[in-house]
Amino acid sequence: MKKTVFVFSALIIALLLLFKLSRYAYLSGDLSIEIVIGVIAIVFFVVGIYINKKSLQKEKNHFIDHKKIEELGISKREYEVLVQISKGFSNKEIADTLFLSESTIKTHVSNLLVKLDSKRRTQAIEKAKNLQILPI
Repeated sequence: MKKTVFVFSALIIALLLLFKLSRYAYLSGDLSIEIVIGVIAIVFFVVGIYINKKSLQKEKNHFIDHKKIEELGISKREYEVLVQISKGFSNKEIADTLFLSESTIKTHVSNLLVKLDSKRRTQAIEKAKNLQILPI
């Protein structure tokens, strides 16, 4: 977290310097400043790509234990419902997304709560993440 704050602070300072430099160049009539602006733009571009790749790697490195899903007896449809629950969707929204009736979703949710030994949806999500059957 500290590293991210530092990187963004450095980028903000670089941007402020760019504005000051461009103002100076405009007043003095110096055109070589365009090169400096181009270099700073390239630096911002490279830092943006680096941050984007780093955030994508965090998402890809998660392991889902498919054997555990089978051991718990969770069907493919129930797993789809569990993923939608983890996204914060209501039963109606899940029904619309998966093209099922709301009562079917309620049945799947109730089966998931039993299979995950949970009393609430949030508790089921937490347990599923601990069992590594949902991405963190």
